[in-house]
Amino acid sequence: MPLIPEIVAMQEAFIKLRQQIHQHPELGFEEIETSKLVAKKLKEFGYEVHTGVGKTGVVGVLKKGDSPRKIGLRADMDALPMPEDNDLPYKSQNAGKMHACGHDGHSASLLLAAKYLANQEFKGTLHLYFQPAEEGLGGARAMLEDGLLEKFGSDMIFG
Repeated sequence: MPLIPEIVAMQEAFIKLRQQIHQHPELGFEEIETSKLVAKKLKEFGYEVHTGVGKTGVVGVLKKGDSPRKIGLRADMDALPMPEDNDLPYKSQNAGKMHACGHDGHSASLLLAAKYLANQEFKGTLHLYFQPAEEGLGGARAMLEDGLLEKFGSDMIFG
């Protein structure tokens, strides 16, 4: 499968974004700075942004054309309560917290997709769900209890 040139061109910027998120891990329902960063990027890309969904969750909405069809893409944002034991230049700066489960990559990947999709032609609504507290604290439940699907429902959701 050939690579998409526009995504390849953004690769380095999003590697740096993932490293930035990795350096500043936040535990479930404490994703304040991560949520701010996600919201800022989504706004830059032209999305309508909703914060505080399920406490620290973020939803980006991009509507194009007049189709009623809706699709959702999901990523998680929280880190784990454990020390990072390596010497990477982007090592966690928050003692006792690290992105050991890849949620920094999930968030950065969905932001890359957000930027790419914002520049594509389609008809319908794209919902981007950035979930807090995936690591056993019920972040998905909190978002649902906040009316996620009633406010930002999708015909299909992929994570």
